[in-house]
Amino acid sequence: MAIIVTFDFPGAGPDLYDTVIHRVTAGQGFTRFEDVSNPGLISHVAGPVDGGFRVTEVWESPEALESHAKTFAPILADLGYADAQPTITPAHNVVVN
Repeated sequence: MAIIVTFDFPGAGPDLYDTVIHRVTAGQGFTRFEDVSNPGLISHVAGPVDGGFRVTEVWESPEALESHAKTFAPILADLGYADAQPTITPAHNVVVN
């Protein structure tokens, strides 16, 4: 079952996002996030919201997200966001064009 995953980072901006993405891509020998292998990731979008920054993703399953979290969790912890917990919602429908 696909899931919708939303991370909110109060007080953060695009610099936090760019730093995380840079660490992930550089750590895997890439320069673009879309080149990194993210098995199970259906979509990823990020942008500013009132008072912070939001990342929303659609994953094929909770297990795919758990595997992916092993890459991002240590980076977020290092940047002071160890307690960042996503909101996870079952997807009723997913359309990819």
